[in-house]
Amino acid sequence: MSEPAEFLGAFAQALAGMSLYADGHPARDRAIDAAYEELLELQAKHPHPLFTFLGDEVIFGRLPLREMREWGWSNRLAEAGVQRLEFADHVTRDDFAVFLEDVLSRLTMDGIDTAEARQLRPTAIKFGAVGVRGGGEVQIEEASLPTATITFSLGEEAETIRWLHDEVKQRESLPLAEAEAVVRSLSVAMHGDQQMILPLLQLKQFDQYTTTHSLNVSVLSMALAEYLGLGPVDVRAFGVAGLLHDLGKVRIPIEILTKTGKLTPDERVLMNRHPVEGARLILESEEDLELAAVVAYEHHIMLNGMGYPQVRYRRSCHEASNLVHVCDVYDALRTRRPYRDAWPVDQVLPYIEGRAGLEFDPAYVQAFIAMMRKWEAQVAVVSDERTPLSAPAPGPPPPAAAPEVQPGSN
Repeated sequence: MSEPAEFLGAFAQALAGMSLYADGHPARDRAIDAAYEELLELQAKHPHPLFTFLGDEVIFGRLPLREMREWGWSNRLAEAGVQRLEFADHVTRDDFAVFLEDVLSRLTMDGIDTAEARQLRPTAIKFGAVGVRGGGEVQIEEASLPTATITFSLGEEAETIRWLHDEVKQRESLPLAEAEAVVRSLSVAMHGDQQMILPLLQLKQFDQYTTTHSLNVSVLSMALAEYLGLGPVDVRAFGVAGLLHDLGKVRIPIEILTKTGKLTPDERVLMNRHPVEGARLILESEEDLELAAVVAYEHHIMLNGMGYPQVRYRRSCHEASNLVHVCDVYDALRTRRPYRDAWPVDQVLPYIEGRAGLEFDPAYVQAFIAMMRKWEAQVAVVSDERTPLSAPAPGPPPPAAAPEVQPGSN
């Protein structure tokens, strides 16, 4: 068994022992000591261990721990708010014991998370929801990266998505194998040059917007999921959700999708049905695509309850929907549309930041902006032909006032 797995086993045994024995009992202390010793041995080879618990999957760093798949404690920890666990240097035995007490109180619902309790938490051990680093701050590496280059196009991927949309439109059948193949191909493109690259397809014709936008949102969603530390399986699941989020637009006439002027009330009603139509098309497929269906349904619901489809009772959207929503709006604003020019990055990012807490989940806004600041130089603008384009193309100068964004147009 690997060192990370050995530590997790001792960690679980310590929690179990602490739940059985009162404070000061020798058996309780022995369980804590054993887990602490395993942590020190782990840190001898991995000074800053980082674990992510995602359902039945346990990720150590960026790699899944195969031997810990379906480890019973993974779900319990995630449900208790411990999705991400990170250890810094010089964790003392006392710090480790305080940390175990905090986790145990979350698991047993005995603890109250007061400001005083938070002050007692050891700073060398950080834990929380996925995407939270350093007590809520997403770390940004300051090193500049070279401008990305890419030696291929996304012609086959774009053609596959156009074919997939035609299949859905004509037969109401979703070819999942092809969708997953496109996502795998995009993932390879993103990691094909020994550094992260964001290959974003350039729009050539307005009637191909849905194809272009779907591919770009898939790339951005996978990039953000990976930036937040999710494992490969979850990253690809987010990629499929991003790829299919606008599937319901196959039900909207092309003349509405490419209209240069403001939509009429009847056209707006039709446009606003695409999340429901997309979710229905996905759910009616024979495949297990609940996550993609949820994202298709929720990606236009705002954090403040506005947007569409309208919900009778205000509720939180799925984390995947919140993530894809940010990526969706970013690509929509960065793309030229029949009714407006493309926005430059230095206008899009402040717009998204200004909508945090209203339209977007602030945690994903913070992470997305940090990611784009880190990787913007790695954006490679590609075509859907055999000849790639230069990277990246500058946007137009920002207008004096922000142009109107048609709701639901992305």
